[in-house]
Amino acid sequence: MSQPHDPHRWRSQFPILETSTYLVNHSLGAMPQGVYDRLQAYADQWATRGVRAWSEGWWTSAVDVGNVLGRLMNAPHDSVVMHQNVSVIQSMIANALDFSGARNKVVYTDQNFPSNMYVWEGFRRLGAQIEVVASQGEGIVPTEALLAAIDEQTLIVPISMVCFRNSFLQDVQAVCDRAREVGALVLLDTYQALGTVPIDVQALGVDMLCGGSVKWLCGGPGAGYLYMRPELMDSMHSRVTGWAAHEDPFAFEEGPQHYAKGPMGWMHGSPGVPCYLAAQEGYELVHQVGVQAIRDWSIRLNDRLAESLRDKGFHIFGPQKAQQRGGTVTVGLTEDENGPAFVRALAERNILIDNRPGAGLRISPHFYTLEEELDELVDALVEIRSSGSWKPLVTQSAGY
Repeated sequence: MSQPHDPHRWRSQFPILETSTYLVNHSLGAMPQGVYDRLQAYADQWATRGVRAWSEGWWTSAVDVGNVLGRLMNAPHDSVVMHQNVSVIQSMIANALDFSGARNKVVYTDQNFPSNMYVWEGFRRLGAQIEVVASQGEGIVPTEALLAAIDEQTLIVPISMVCFRNSFLQDVQAVCDRAREVGALVLLDTYQALGTVPIDVQALGVDMLCGGSVKWLCGGPGAGYLYMRPELMDSMHSRVTGWAAHEDPFAFEEGPQHYAKGPMGWMHGSPGVPCYLAAQEGYELVHQVGVQAIRDWSIRLNDRLAESLRDKGFHIFGPQKAQQRGGTVTVGLTEDENGPAFVRALAERNILIDNRPGAGLRISPHFYTLEEELDELVDALVEIRSSGSWKPLVTQSAGY
């Protein structure tokens, strides 16, 4: 029988918890203490080994670190490769497709992160027919409407597993099943899911999956990831490529690209080594805690938080049950309340959350969050609302 989850066990691993109530993990996860050692080791290697470091782990870091991350999603060995960010990854996938035929439809929802939409919108000029499935009240996407849009003309379905505004958890198994029926590909964005929601790429049968390490993985920026079914890796190739994807990069051949087999064939330029190494520390911690344990704790905390907020007169925006969400609770505000001002007022109390226009305040406890910290947050929100002392603020935090 597994031991009950104890958040106290992990708190010493995260320096920011000494000074802040950290509830903004959907935007930037807390930095693990071990990142200092990993980046120091990288700097020492560079300083003492120089150019030899490329053959001592740097060159293969995108795949080596990808294999560590792959264990979190039950990915086969050598099926995950690291990249800079999701925009680059989705551009690579889009540039591997042919939109000139009858099967040229791209289906996603209006709750996708806008950066991803920008990528696919750019392919209209090459024949892509974009169909955006509309959400209903409070950003909830009807599964039946999404499935109905996926037909024999659909080429790819690039959707978010967890929507960034309201944390709505989409039925991705149903999407993958429907896409297989009609011969379409699925590209699943798990940016807001991996590290807090269990994912098994083999059970899902998903074709491709991407995301970043900034959030629930506590891996920091610059460490995007791409999973592909192994049989797809060698059967499709991107026109966004580079020397790192060549079968013999140090031969410096001229002329057309000759793609490497496996994950290296989905590289482009030189790997962002320090970002990948820093991110690995977060992956290892998530492995130690266990994603199912993280999910169970998240549901417990989020149900407790939502109930407490409702009791104090706040509205939960989007899905009402924690099982229907990723790790975030979004709190709707009244029309005259200014979300960024609430964020600022909380930050003055060393409580960190953020706000999204049209949704509200986003609050995301993680495996190191204490139940009493949520009580502190609720009390602060009640005080801020009742005082009426908050002032309008325009700025937004980065990330999704």
